[in-house]
Amino acid sequence: MTANDKRTLRAENLMLLEQYNFKREVLEAPGPVLVDFWAAWCGPCRAMNPVLHDLARDFTVCKVNTETNPSLAAKFDVSAIPLLLIFRNGQVVRRYEGITPEATLRADLTALAAS
Repeated sequence: MTANDKRTLRAENLMLLEQYNFKREVLEAPGPVLVDFWAAWCGPCRAMNPVLHDLARDFTVCKVNTETNPSLAAKFDVSAIPLLLIFRNGQVVRRYEGITPEATLRADLTALAAS
């Protein structure tokens, strides 16, 4: 991913995470945070990008590249990608493997934000 790609993601309210900012942006966040574990070579991961961009308009959405952050991937038992985790108050409250419909993710994020 190029520096220009990173700027584009930030402009779309998506945040690329690394080990150093994961705690602050995800574990210490009060509301729900959707985290996408992905890799550049993964076709299904790329297929999820439009969904993630749409969700990022209304919710906090972060991306973790499993190739550049293997310790984070190991910590959350990432064995297949895309892996989408929803965190709330520092805990994983939902886990989705593979392509997941936007409606499913949006419904869970909305419910978690309201409770």
